Amino acid sequence: MFVSKAVALLALCATTFAVQSIIIKGSDFVNSVTGNRFQLLGVAYQPGGSSGYDPSSGLDPLSDGNVCLRDAALMERLGVNAIRVYNVDPDLNHDMCASIFNAVGIYMLIDVNSPLPGQSIDRVEPWTTYTSSYLNRTFAVVEAFKSYENTLLFFAGNEVINDVPSGGVVPPYMRAVTRDLKNYIAKHSTRSIPVGYSAADVRDILVDTWNYLQCTETGDTSDPSRVDLFALNSYSWCGDSTFTTSSYNVLVSDFSNTSVPVFFSEYGCNKPAPRVFTEVPVIYGPLMTPVLSGGMVYEYSEEPDDYGLVQINSNGSAQILPDYDTLQKQFDTLNITYLQDLPAQNLSVTPPKCTSSLITTPGFDSNFTIPDVPLGAQALIDDGISPAPVGKMVPVTATKVSQVVQQSNGDVIQNLAITILADDRSNNPGSVTSSGASPSATKKNGGENLKCSLSVLLGIASFAALWTSIL
Repeated sequence: MFVSKAVALLALCATTFAVQSIIIKGSDFVNSVTGNRFQLLGVAYQPGGSSGYDPSSGLDPLSDGNVCLRDAALMERLGVNAIRVYNVDPDLNHDMCASIFNAVGIYMLIDVNSPLPGQSIDRVEPWTTYTSSYLNRTFAVVEAFKSYENTLLFFAGNEVINDVPSGGVVPPYMRAVTRDLKNYIAKHSTRSIPVGYSAADVRDILVDTWNYLQCTETGDTSDPSRVDLFALNSYSWCGDSTFTTSSYNVLVSDFSNTSVPVFFSEYGCNKPAPRVFTEVPVIYGPLMTPVLSGGMVYEYSEEPDDYGLVQINSNGSAQILPDYDTLQKQFDTLNITYLQDLPAQNLSVTPPKCTSSLITTPGFDSNFTIPDVPLGAQALIDDGISPAPVGKMVPVTATKVSQVVQQSNGDVIQNLAITILADDRSNNPGSVTSSGASPSATKKNGGENLKCSLSVLLGIASFAALWTSIL
């Protein structure tokens, strides 16, 4: 018994410290420990694309630790601090992947829907898909990911409203799904996890969608059907564009009085190619950061639509593509202190009251009465789903990538590995050098190892004393 307890305590030293929770205050993401604002520097992560999601395969993007280790190492070098994952199977185990991304300071943005029948809201006849069975599946995703400290948020929908006809019928259902997810999280999660919506950047309906989803009937933020955040998939900046030519200036103007964080859930137009990513210093510069909270580059892996940063081969090997190099160069120009280490400012913004005057597009729904919870779903919210997936952080002991990974010029990257970040730091450009070393990891990890070693010694001493008294 004494030996097993000692071994268990020693194992704790291999467990990585969790990233600090990101919370929402007003229209800012905020580091819950430091109180500083948080900007997303992320990538969309869906190897195989949406058509590659097949639960019968027993795999999803976050189920294979070896794959996640390879990709986390490349993302850490790139400087990203978040991934968006569109399609996950809640019945699979995601512990190792979640823990690996946590170890390198990368948060996860998780979509609760999938392209399979019955697992998303139909944009033509949403009432046919808003069912207890559908909600059971979305709650299962919450259960699977709620215990990972680096789960930053859930998306209740992605481009479900993408034209005026869908804007005429879908908005109440998006608020209903948001309400149900937030109520489920409030009852069954030990911490609050934000829920939001990822919108199509369709000029005719974008502002109406945002207003419909952020407003409140009561004038405060307590309405659970109100989104905690609003994101948009925007591809208006193409090539070597400008703040005005791309209409980014219009977006900043439109969202200047937002009551929730707004960010790009996708960006990175690929015409012309190769991409130059000149939008990056603008997104993370003084013209946009007072209003927007960063964004997610589309996308990590090369798929048929040619947006990839990395080519993943069938044998597990990978090669960096030129877009990766260009994006990294742009990331490396950013002032990370300006982005992440300044006090949050937009901490209290009054949301608009839900009235028909908020909606300006003819045909877009201006009725804010949302559907009741489907028959049988309230019991799921009250009692929890059963069986419920369970996720937990696990020790990350293997750090070296086993697959062959090449630079864009074909050279093999030698000794590619993740660098475990200490002091609960999120990853950012410059956190890890091109050689894979963290500039300050030795001192930080030394401190954490010392604390861990002292804790283990004290724990072992206590168990020894107890064991001696028993004998």
